[in-house]
Amino acid sequence: MTYASVKPLTLTLGHLYPDQLNLYGDRGNIMTLQRRCQARGIELRVVGLGIGDALAPDEYDMLFIGGGQDKEQAPVAQDLYELKGIGLWAAVEDDMPVLAVCGGFQLLAHYYRPAEGPDMRGLGVFDAWTIHKGARVARCIGDIALSWNGTTLVGFENHGGRTYLGTAKPLGKVLKGFGNNAEDHTEGAIYRNAYGTYLHGSLLPKNPHFADHLISLALKRKYKEDDDESTIAAFSATNNGQRLEQDTSEDVLAVTTLTKEEATSPSPLTLAPLDDTLEWEAHTYILERLGLHNAATAAIRTHIKQ
Repeated sequence: MTYASVKPLTLTLGHLYPDQLNLYGDRGNIMTLQRRCQARGIELRVVGLGIGDALAPDEYDMLFIGGGQDKEQAPVAQDLYELKGIGLWAAVEDDMPVLAVCGGFQLLAHYYRPAEGPDMRGLGVFDAWTIHKGARVARCIGDIALSWNGTTLVGFENHGGRTYLGTAKPLGKVLKGFGNNAEDHTEGAIYRNAYGTYLHGSLLPKNPHFADHLISLALKRKYKEDDDESTIAAFSATNNGQRLEQDTSEDVLAVTTLTKEEATSPSPLTLAPLDDTLEWEAHTYILERLGLHNAATAAIRTHIKQ
């Protein structure tokens, strides 16, 4: 393990349609990203992109789009397709991390067919489509847990639309809850570093490992070509908001330098750990409440220091 001085790390997150798609506490996802970056001395700048604003992909390192009601999605769908679509597609193909929740997830698929009115055309980032079967069919509401990357994700879902995947890879397999359509046990979709999901604003607060996954992907993408002898500096731990750049003990790792080969590998970089005891207690509480006791025990053993 080698250590080096840290250059200031900065990221810019584009928040699409913050005024239109703002239901169910989805701002909690952005607040979590900000807090976890700040705790490591990383500056995360959040820029709102509303209707009429162009999306220049080279100005951002991450993108987020939340959920809203059907009546709010129609003008968003038109703006997304006609104005922001080219920039968003370019960002996705360049492996920019994108998190799309509920309505945002639906609009990044091929189309959304509401209970009433014409179809809303999506961007087709995800090979998927969504159909709302009308008021007579119960909404998918409640806590949800799914398997992801050898562990679990938990959250809260509230959607009337049913999403069906074509060739898209799901984000995870539903352990308890409804997921994409309450039929095939899939939840969400993945394309490159774009993630669609029905898990709302409790997603990142209760899943710190997924939040860090997005942050590390963004940092790796931005800093993969470092000017200092082809190395890339990973991320400092903090103590009461102060950077620990001199301490090289294992529990307060300041900086890890990677070779150029490591820096350009497909796996995300490893962030310095934070004290996530409360987050994992909230995570395991949802698992216990859903009756997933073995998964809760596994989460405690893996993530909460004894």
